[in-house]
Amino acid sequence: MVVMPELPEVQALADDLGGRLVGRVIERVDVTFFPALKTYDPPLTELAGRTITGVSRHGKFLDIATDAGLHLVMHLARAGWVRWRDAAPAVRTRPGSGPIAARMVLDDGSGFDVTEAGTKKSVAISVVHRPSDVPGIARLGPDPLDPGFTEQVFAAILAAQGRAQIKGVLRSQAVIAGIGNAYSDEILHAARMSPFKPADMPPDDVHLLYEAMQSTLRAALARDEGVPASQLKAEKKSNLQVHGRTGEACPVCGDTVRQVTYADSNFQYCPTCQTGGKPLADRVLSRLLK
Repeated sequence: MVVMPELPEVQALADDLGGRLVGRVIERVDVTFFPALKTYDPPLTELAGRTITGVSRHGKFLDIATDAGLHLVMHLARAGWVRWRDAAPAVRTRPGSGPIAARMVLDDGSGFDVTEAGTKKSVAISVVHRPSDVPGIARLGPDPLDPGFTEQVFAAILAAQGRAQIKGVLRSQAVIAGIGNAYSDEILHAARMSPFKPADMPPDDVHLLYEAMQSTLRAALARDEGVPASQLKAEKKSNLQVHGRTGEACPVCGDTVRQVTYADSNFQYCPTCQTGGKPLADRVLSRLLK
């Protein structure tokens, strides 16, 4: 199972890197997989000699800010990650070879590599004056853990989505930032709600879903606190209740976790907990079997 970084992991990664990077000086940033670099002005070389002032998160984007007013923004996509190095690399990676997409080297030789597993490469790296210069950040919806993201705000968002299926609404970064395939499965399981339920739902259901969202994401954040970046993906995988657990027993009721597969993704759910015991048809535009 590919463990995609979502809000809790990216926040924990930002916290971990912040403790390592803030106050440090960048020697250079190399991009070894050239399609990963999405900007050309300012040039990547402008980061050399800059002091890192902060590391933060925008949805699933990682933002490394410098004293020059420049930001190195990264989206780790489905299979990307950041691997810390305490020492300088032995040799510079040959462009286009191996899993390394980019490499930051600090003035003492330490730093990190941005890696991506698999053959489909989607990691995106930008150098910008403002995070909002990255189109994906400019389009982000509100962050579900922001203090202003109240149940009333959530209710209005759902009402605006009408008959759209709630699974897709939770995953849409333009609607709510930071939740991906795994945590949308986990939130819906915690709320005991079908992935195909319409977004415009009664107030009692909005309340259940809001509480499930908050508790699921905050519990993941609490588990991730202080966990080294190298262990975050394993921590996430080990605590998932239904996502990625097709064929296993639901930890709540004991029913078998089922899966629905689409062209390029899939999701998991528990029939007893979420769909009244009825399995969902495993095809695009699935409906509850009658």
